[in-house]
Amino acid sequence: MPVTINLARVSDDFGFEATDQNGHTVKMDTSPESGGKNFGVRPMQMLLMGLGGCSAIDVISILKKQRQDVKDYKMVINGDREAGVEPSLWKDVDIEFHLYGDIDEDKANRAVELSLNKYCSVSATLAKGGADIKWKVIIHPAS
Repeated sequence: MPVTINLARVSDDFGFEATDQNGHTVKMDTSPESGGKNFGVRPMQMLLMGLGGCSAIDVISILKKQRQDVKDYKMVINGDREAGVEPSLWKDVDIEFHLYGDIDEDKANRAVELSLNKYCSVSATLAKGGADIKWKVIIHPAS
């Protein structure tokens, strides 16, 4: 199914809003060093946010099918871009998956592996661009 994104400048020179066909909006801007006003997220950071969202949906879905009791879920994603080149792609991405609840560690690791290596299109896109994606799962027991 084709996707349509509309983008409009709404703030100063580089403040944009992108809207999808369902009316969801995202604010974007460039860095203050490049003339931005901190109006929104940087487009390259949105790729890492997309990676987080894509993988989170996969992991939760897989764990639910395995009857794992996920009480909460958080991720920390750190990325490092290529230096001194244009375009500057993501080269190293490190992800921490924080899972809260009564969760089998082997099942959690397998869910993440399946997400990042099989199901998540954002992960595949970044990997094809040369990003080295590393990850670890941290289980926080139910209290």
